[in-house]
Amino acid sequence: MLCARTAATNRRMKIGIDRLLADPDLRAPLEGKRVALLAHPASVTADLTHSLDALVAAGVNVTAMFGPQHGVRGDLQDNMMESPDFTDPVYGIPVFSLYGEVRRPTGQSMHTFDVMLVDLQDLGCRIYTFITTLRYVLEAAAEHGKTVWVLDRPNPAGRPIEGLTLREGWESFVGAGPMPMRHGLTLGELGRWFIDRLKLDVDYKVIEMRGWRPGAEPGFGWPLEERVWINPSPNAPNINMARAYAGTVMLEGTTLSEGRGTTRPLELFGAPDIDAKAVIAEMRRLAPEWLDGCALREIWFEPTFHKHAKTLCNGVHIHAEGRFYDHQAFRPWRLQALGFKAIRGLYPDYPLWRDFPYEYEFGKLAIDVINGSPLLREWVDDAAAAPGDLDAITRPDEQAWEEARRPFLLY
Repeated sequence: MLCARTAATNRRMKIGIDRLLADPDLRAPLEGKRVALLAHPASVTADLTHSLDALVAAGVNVTAMFGPQHGVRGDLQDNMMESPDFTDPVYGIPVFSLYGEVRRPTGQSMHTFDVMLVDLQDLGCRIYTFITTLRYVLEAAAEHGKTVWVLDRPNPAGRPIEGLTLREGWESFVGAGPMPMRHGLTLGELGRWFIDRLKLDVDYKVIEMRGWRPGAEPGFGWPLEERVWINPSPNAPNINMARAYAGTVMLEGTTLSEGRGTTRPLELFGAPDIDAKAVIAEMRRLAPEWLDGCALREIWFEPTFHKHAKTLCNGVHIHAEGRFYDHQAFRPWRLQALGFKAIRGLYPDYPLWRDFPYEYEFGKLAIDVINGSPLLREWVDDAAAAPGDLDAITRPDEQAWEEARRPFLLY
């Protein structure tokens, strides 16, 4: 039994931070260096020790810390809620916010370290701003002659690709480059792609995972039996959300609730003035194959805050989990687009698109910023446009990305 248990332990997946801590040879280049850590609450080791504490305990000279959107502590709920700089009360080091007065590292903060370790849990979706933060860090490191290491972590959405590619001129904090909504890369791989695309002269290294199997059951990207889920941001509560997010994130650009103010945010959509059963039926009529790989369930919910707060809503819960989940068949971006199309067909005058400043983009509809072009919105609003028309403009993007990302795959 002991031998079997030891063998099982040796087969376990190891993420970047755990490999760095376990191997003195990997850490050796950090000796004598000032080290910064870019992290958040999900930046933990296999035993749930925060990476900052673990690195300090291992003798790494951590001289600064950086936090992405939602802050190092992950305490800020919504978009465009900025985190301040502060001094860490335990170690006395400066903590610089990359979602506050600045979103790019400044010269002042760049002078506090020699090597930056990036240890962020991503969700595998272009809209997730940690991707953009990585790009900005790499650009700043190239400018200031700094070294960047990504301590790689799993992409919980796995390798599938889906969605329109961001069009030129639509770059934003939620659109760091021309990739589809679901990109299928790890953060370490994305760093390689950014460096190549932007022609950056930067000292870059990925501390790769060992044993990550993005195509294997039951997690298909997330090692369900080996790693507990910790929210990388306040509204990312579980693996079902991570799988659905490439579609449900589009709800942020609509008047529909995405479930903020409930216990299952970004797994559902609804409003007080829609008939969810009718919406599901219309989705099934329009493109039943776009509903594959998950189950849709009518629900009632009342958000405690955010859109439609304290108002009873009828909605649709997306279950990309358990026996309903088919990793290859599930297409969350098309699924959510179909939900919009069904609502537009049932309620032609429904005020679907929310007009408000979104992630520091002004003068553009949020749904277009999210999708990196107006193409999705125009398809929804065109009464004559069918699901096949959206497929016709999306599939070439997906096929092109399949080839474009290939040289940067590490696993």
